[in-house]
Amino acid sequence: MKSFAQLFTSLDETNKTNEKVKVLREYFACVPDTDKMHMLALFTGRRPKRQINSTQFRLWAIEAANIPAWLFEESYHVVGDLSETVALLLPDHEQSSSKTLTEWVAEINGLNNKTEEEKHHWLLHSWASLDAQERFVFNKILMGSFRVGVSQNLVIKALADVAGLDGAVLTHRLMGKWMPETYQYTELAHADTALEDVSRPYPFFLAYPVQETSEKQKSPEAMQEILGDAPNWQAEWKWDGIRAQLIKRNGEIFIWSRGEDLATDKFPELHAFLQELPDGTVLDGEILSFKNGLPLPFAVLQTRIGRKTLSKKILEDGPVALIAYDCLEYAGEDIRYKTQTERRQILEGLQATTAYPDVFNISALINFGSWDELAEIREQSRAMVAEGIMLKRKDAHYQVGRRRGDWWKWKIDPLSIDAVMIYAQKGHGRRADLYTDYTFAVWDGDKLVPFAKAYSGLTDAEINKVDNFVKRNTLEKFGPVRTVKPELVFEIGFEGINKSSRHKSGVALRFPRILRWRHDKPKEEADTIETLKALLGEQE
Repeated sequence: MKSFAQLFTSLDETNKTNEKVKVLREYFACVPDTDKMHMLALFTGRRPKRQINSTQFRLWAIEAANIPAWLFEESYHVVGDLSETVALLLPDHEQSSSKTLTEWVAEINGLNNKTEEEKHHWLLHSWASLDAQERFVFNKILMGSFRVGVSQNLVIKALADVAGLDGAVLTHRLMGKWMPETYQYTELAHADTALEDVSRPYPFFLAYPVQETSEKQKSPEAMQEILGDAPNWQAEWKWDGIRAQLIKRNGEIFIWSRGEDLATDKFPELHAFLQELPDGTVLDGEILSFKNGLPLPFAVLQTRIGRKTLSKKILEDGPVALIAYDCLEYAGEDIRYKTQTERRQILEGLQATTAYPDVFNISALINFGSWDELAEIREQSRAMVAEGIMLKRKDAHYQVGRRRGDWWKWKIDPLSIDAVMIYAQKGHGRRADLYTDYTFAVWDGDKLVPFAKAYSGLTDAEINKVDNFVKRNTLEKFGPVRTVKPELVFEIGFEGINKSSRHKSGVALRFPRILRWRHDKPKEEADTIETLKALLGEQE
């Protein structure tokens, strides 16, 4: 655990890419193979199942710190993070543990068979054998809240250097449903390892955004400069659904989301067409709610996300279909090396013979002769329930991750509204001491009604200024949240808007973020709830 805690600290203390890669390489070079796999599991979101609830965690921490409950709660309100609060409050001990990360995770998993009293004793003893930084990381793992500010690409780069393998190969081997207790490092890092897991998806190829920070960069002339001649590209609508890979191998079917969640049972409507596909087929596409041959807003699909069971009503109100736009494996062969055009022909052949054309759709190609013509077509995106246009070079191979050059997304301008900041909360990681998470409101008569939260879009200098404002203008405290003087106005951008009975405003936004700080606008000139509802009407 000492090595892992030091890794976490070192990564958190730097924002330099080369330094992070160096720190990761040093970790891989000095820890046991089992710890390498557990580290990779944690860094890719495969956290141990939570065995101790928040109430137990708080009560036992108060006991171990030997402080009154009110002092613990005040400390938590200041720190804003439960795991960090406990790590800071507990006294230092003379004991020191030499247990590895693997051993600690095994003990956490073993709590499933323990009584509450046994869990209590184990946790107090564990805290007593760790220093403050080890306790912080341990607490994060224990409570299922472990996150780290480093991309998977950097982890793969460091591991590739140590293992002497291509990064794309390692990325593929880390996809799918694996667990560190059963997946050996020798399997991962050996040059000749065969991929025997029939459920394993391929790493997703992600489009690079066409920059739209100025009017010039939105122009067809800019597209010509960035991408070259239009005939070299194919264009499709950018659909707003769940990116997924659908697999048929050895008579079994699997559906993986881009977040590497196995979602086969979540989309029963897609099973029949998957079963009819030839063995050794992997499709890439977008799962959307569909009705009467047309895609529905993402909010309809959201009613199914996260539900353990799908009722008959949910299935009837939000039926799904696939819009496929690529074929990655055919007849058991990895065909990512083929050109976009060649893979498209294979995909069209599969779709042409399906008995389920209502659920196995194919992303239609947009006919255009010039960037000017495509720019005009792009203006129809919202009418098509799309986010914009995807551009793919016709001779492109299917690559790994986000690569500049062959796949681009040319999104439409976001909807926007001017709003007043009314609440603020501290961030996490490097920003744990700064107020970076904000709640915004619009006017409803003479009252401000909250409608969105956002935490991205400001520069570091602007965040520091807002943080200073919050600390000087706090009106009330509710746990880690501060009610602030309603004075600062920001332009909030978002991709879509839908009705919502869960929000006071009656609406929910899709991907809200801060576009700019409106220093030029007083709070009285912020937008109103009527403006939001008008945008809602336009969407419908």
